[in-house]
Amino acid sequence: MEEIEIYLESAQETMDGALKHLAIELGKIRAGKASPQMLDGIQVDYYGSPSPLQNVASVNTPDARTLAIKPFEKRLIPDIEKAIRNSNIGLSPNNDGEIIRLSVPPLTEERRQELVKRVKQEVETAKVNVRNVRQDANNSIRKLTKEGVSEDMVKIGEDRVQKLTDEHTDKIDRIFEAKEKDIMEV
Repeated sequence: MEEIEIYLESAQETMDGALKHLAIELGKIRAGKASPQMLDGIQVDYYGSPSPLQNVASVNTPDARTLAIKPFEKRLIPDIEKAIRNSNIGLSPNNDGEIIRLSVPPLTEERRQELVKRVKQEVETAKVNVRNVRQDANNSIRKLTKEGVSEDMVKIGEDRVQKLTDEHTDKIDRIFEAKEKDIMEV
């Protein structure tokens, strides 16, 4: 039974990781409101090496439709603007010599539906990852019968893996519903 617990803990951690990854990816999908997470993944050329934007500037939201980026060094403003333009997030940087501002335009109905499709893709990827973890855990648990673990214990282990899978799939569905509501809200 101890071996089964180890596989269950590993499956739990990996499934939790899939949820965390989903949250990160969904944070990058803007819902018409300014959010510093929209800029996650943007790399700025900092003395010849790519660095995350958050490492070279502070990012905040002075209002619901604006992102303000204050570089730690003023000379980085052109590099940050270039990185934002190259990132294809659909926002145009404006600077006043000290702060770069990004205005987040309101979303059209068509754009909202496109974003919901992207969210669905991310959600489906997360579900596939959770199901793959379930399959790997069940395969590992089944192999324990060769090591003398009883069929009943294997069945109990598989049932617990399925319960874990169902819990994570339900969490993913709730995350999707919340994000869809957020995107479709005018």
